[in-house]
Amino acid sequence: MDHASIAYQNKDITNKVLAEKFKGKTFQVYGLNVPKIERVLPTNIPTIRANELRLDNLFELEDGTAALVDYESDYREEDKVKYLNYLTGIANRYLQEKKSCPILRMIVIYTADIKRKQVQPQYHIGALTMQVECAFLSELNSEEIFLRLKEKIERNDQLEDEELMELMILPLSYQKKEEKQSKIHQMIQLAIQIGNRAQQLFVLAGILVFTDKIIDQEAANKIRRAIEMTQVAQIFEEEKQQALTQVAQIFEEEKQQVVKKYEEEKQQVVKKYEEEKQQTVKKYEEEKQQTVKKYEEEKQQAVLNTSEKIVQRMIRKNFSTEEIVSLVSNFSQDDVEALRVKMAEEEQSLRISV
Repeated sequence: MDHASIAYQNKDITNKVLAEKFKGKTFQVYGLNVPKIERVLPTNIPTIRANELRLDNLFELEDGTAALVDYESDYREEDKVKYLNYLTGIANRYLQEKKSCPILRMIVIYTADIKRKQVQPQYHIGALTMQVECAFLSELNSEEIFLRLKEKIERNDQLEDEELMELMILPLSYQKKEEKQSKIHQMIQLAIQIGNRAQQLFVLAGILVFTDKIIDQEAANKIRRAIEMTQVAQIFEEEKQQALTQVAQIFEEEKQQVVKKYEEEKQQVVKKYEEEKQQTVKKYEEEKQQTVKKYEEEKQQAVLNTSEKIVQRMIRKNFSTEEIVSLVSNFSQDDVEALRVKMAEEEQSLRISV
């Protein structure tokens, strides 16, 4: 299978993965001072000839511009006509979709085979001038980057976004074809060791796309299998998380039911206690009232008995009724006269019995 077929397959496999993961990433680690990526745009251009590969990547950047990104292992002046075709094709696609075409940037990332002095970034043809923004991977310290990333991955440290971008492009920073092929396989093995599954998937997909013009079928298949396994593991992890979430939700619902039942029983107990308390208080108040009433009655009776004895003595001493009433306030004249009659009857009865 030729590299053109591999390149098409690689993009079909990895476009969805990269579209989800490229947001927020930057090309600054390649020496390009452009805004961060906002999203990945489709790369198909209907007007490009059938025998010509579609452009490598198309990104919408944070500032609203669109960046066409191509990867080259050699420099040819005629490639700039290809870039013009890309640009006019993208502009035409926006026109067909009745959308305003954003400012387009043409970015070319050169592998280590090309040095900066070999490249002329401008293309003048009179009616127009095209400015190409170039990145030269030959200027990267490949071995230093490789060792640094290798040590970090082996320590299971979290990788920064810039390090992910370095990792996926690193094979292209080597000059010889054999070195590139060897580093592709090493990068795949290194990427598989990344503990974060999302980062692992992103790097594997990036290696597949960025190296699609030089990657061999064995390495491409290895990446595909690793991506499939990672995606399956991700699905399993998501299902596990969903199951844990469901269990937590069921536990929370049962806990809420237990709490609700406890609150209801607590309210019933409190209600019963309040009712019994009210009944006890009511009974106590009734008994208290009865006791007070009885005490008052006994007190009144005691006072009456004491007053009666005083009146009796006063009657025996021949106090007049008016004098007695004036001295004993709780006895009326009728009461005194009635007691006087009663005492007389008792004395008469006593004399008769004697």
